[in-house]
Amino acid sequence: MAKDLNIFGKIARFFRQLKAELKKVNWPARNELSKNTVIVVVTIIALTVFIWLVDLLFGTLLSPLIM
Repeated sequence: MAKDLNIFGKIARFFRQLKAELKKVNWPARNELSKNTVIVVVTIIALTVFIWLVDLLFGTLLSPLIM
């Protein structure tokens, strides 16, 4: 059956299947999504600051050795 479909038929079938699969998804509630988004953003900011501080420390400690 898949061999007798042209490219447009395959694309149409893909989007029909995509729509059916997206209906099966258990989407999070709005407040849960907001809470998780805040957690992700805070974690990214904390890790960014940590990596920046470690880089600053290593740069300060190793700069005399490089010169």
